[in-house]
Amino acid sequence: MRLAKVAAGLLVLVLAGCGVGDPPAAQEPSGGQDTASGTARAVTFPVEVEHKYGTTTIQEKPEKIVTLGLSDQDVVLALGQKPIGAIDWFKERPYGLWPWTKDLWGDTPPEIVGERDDYNLEKILNLKPDLILAQYSGMSEQQYGELSKIAPTVGQPKGFDDYGAPWQDMAKLAAQAMGETAELDEQIKAIDDRFAEIREEHPDWEGKSVSVIDPFEPGKVAAFQETDPKAAFLEELGFEVPEEINEAARESTSNNAVELSAERFDMIDTDLIVVLSFDPNAAKQGLEASPVWQGLQAVKDGRVLFVPYSAPAIGAALSFNTVISIPYAIDQFVPLLEKS
Repeated sequence: MRLAKVAAGLLVLVLAGCGVGDPPAAQEPSGGQDTASGTARAVTFPVEVEHKYGTTTIQEKPEKIVTLGLSDQDVVLALGQKPIGAIDWFKERPYGLWPWTKDLWGDTPPEIVGERDDYNLEKILNLKPDLILAQYSGMSEQQYGELSKIAPTVGQPKGFDDYGAPWQDMAKLAAQAMGETAELDEQIKAIDDRFAEIREEHPDWEGKSVSVIDPFEPGKVAAFQETDPKAAFLEELGFEVPEEINEAARESTSNNAVELSAERFDMIDTDLIVVLSFDPNAAKQGLEASPVWQGLQAVKDGRVLFVPYSAPAIGAALSFNTVISIPYAIDQFVPLLEKS
């Protein structure tokens, strides 16, 4: 039953979609190192954070943080704090089920203050936060105004569609607001270095086309464009999402993915097809019932990789694509890809 609830909630993220300058100088140490000089770098509050809806000033280092983006809690956890409030978009019980966050949450899960972009303002107000983060979200300007009356609120990165900003840009906004840019810089560099090592070990992946899909109903798949977290992860490994998929997704209502019926399966006939599903065996059987699917060259050549969202949570980690889910995704996904 719990798996079913997680699956139903994760589908929201699957079809929902998933960036900023140097911080001002400041009073409280961030606990990190300057990546250029290797010297300790301190952050002095107040700091100003620029985002989609303007500039937010945080007067003091925040201690009570509420996260309203679908995966915003991950960067707060990565930087050593636990959000006191968060969004419940997959209804997992207990909260913090995912392997990359379970130990970080421990026995202190957050208060649930809404689902996706539907926020419970009363619950948020009662928590008395000193910072509200909403990077991986569809927060409206009206919601931003209401939330800003409760606490300093940092919205989505500038210059990107909602749910379309790179994970680094979103994480940097949160780290800047928390006064932890140096620590985040180190974590981003470690991930960048690891991706670079993998690309060096697998030069044959460079430039190969990939389609990342979810067969969300019989006879149809969602194909994700390059800015979606799942596709972005594959691009970090060296693969490329065809521009045809990118353009079609941008013109769709969801923006991050295009829904394709069987007659357009030709768009996903790429060097590699990654199929994400809550039940890979059922997904495989369903797709194989389609003559069009069977006729794809990638299928004939066996260049298809079926990946579960959970048990193990590989697809979920790809969907989050955060500073703490990426290392887990690399450990779990790359060996599968090497064997395929």
